[in-house]
Amino acid sequence: MRFGLSLPHYGFSLPSGEISPADAIGWATKAEALGFDSVWISDHFFYSYSRYGVSDRGYLGSLEPLTTLAAVAAATERVRLGSLVLCTSFRHPALLAKAVASLDLLSGGRFDLGMGAGWLAEEYEAFGYPFGTVGERFAVLEDTLVVLRALFEGASVSHDGPSATLREAVLLPAPERRPPTWLGGKGGPRLLGLAARHADGWNTVWRWSPDAYREKVEDVRRACEAEGRDPASFRLSVGLHSLIGEDEAASRAAFERGRAAAPGNAMTGDDHESWLANTLSGTPDQVLERVGAFEDLGVEEIVVAPWVLPFAIHEPEQVELFAERVIAPSRGD
Repeated sequence: MRFGLSLPHYGFSLPSGEISPADAIGWATKAEALGFDSVWISDHFFYSYSRYGVSDRGYLGSLEPLTTLAAVAAATERVRLGSLVLCTSFRHPALLAKAVASLDLLSGGRFDLGMGAGWLAEEYEAFGYPFGTVGERFAVLEDTLVVLRALFEGASVSHDGPSATLREAVLLPAPERRPPTWLGGKGGPRLLGLAARHADGWNTVWRWSPDAYREKVEDVRRACEAEGRDPASFRLSVGLHSLIGEDEAASRAAFERGRAAAPGNAMTGDDHESWLANTLSGTPDQVLERVGAFEDLGVEEIVVAPWVLPFAIHEPEQVELFAERVIAPSRGD
């Protein structure tokens, strides 16, 4: 199993309530030193707590992912860099291909491209992007995937679609290799069909039990078979919240601190047991057991969100403890 870290890059990501590129870069270099295999950044113009029933906090800032990851690439040597996920509505496919190729070259071939259809209507409206229907956003997602694959293959590309019109376009310089492409989402039939047809794999976040995920693995198999694809060629990764403690009392205390800090109704109805059921939380032994359960289901990488919100690090010792008591033992260190 490989382990990734969701990097802080939002206004809520750190206890200070402020964020800078130095914060994301600093945590990326620390993650590399601690033994994490990858670091990940998501894609929003801003974030909003409205989904948690909070109406008076306003918008929370966010670093742009591709430029931030370029800075991370320059500061690191080994960790893979990933988007979890880019919103395809925000960038013309040709410009996205150019940025991804440059980032892949800057990082020495370490970039993984995660993509999604977008969901936060507030930012679409604020910045003048048409939100449209789910079907329209999925059409843009598929069109973007088609354009990217064609450009990454190095041939001259002509294309007419809902997101782009190209006339004998060529991507120069090309990336070191075609970056692995992931689709992110809950895993409905439409998304898994697109992933089986156009992507290397599927990622889903942030709360999954092995039993619930097992059902999705069957959906993945059926989607691949419907597209004439060998399911063994399809890659799986999962993002999970994680709060750990050396013993049950410490695990419960970490959960209570997180619940007390959660915005609005984000954790209404949660208790320690429900949190343990579908996150990567508990004692180190419990966490290692859950890692094994996901590995048995074919998951190759778990992206860790070491707080009750993704892309947030409010207790640095959680990251350090995870590295020491989960990553190292899982590798026999």
